[in-house]
Amino acid sequence: MDTSTIQHLIAQGLPGAQVEVLGDDGVHFQARVVSEQFVGKLPLARHRMVYATLGELMGGAIHALSVRALTPEEAGRGN
Repeated sequence: MDTSTIQHLIAQGLPGAQVEVLGDDGVHFQARVVSEQFVGKLPLARHRMVYATLGELMGGAIHALSVRALTPEEAGRGN
């Protein structure tokens, strides 16, 4: 698995989101996702939204994914 594939899948599942994915070993990744769709959602709900874009890859090809899910306002404050 590579970062560009994960980035593409998240962006496709959350249209309009700004997505950055890092990870050097092919199984452990970090994602920063900024989306209007997160407004009014608790952190757990935001993470579930991101994980849902990856489906069965989670726990398989993607062993671990650390997620920072922010609204545009939060991202603008430097979170």
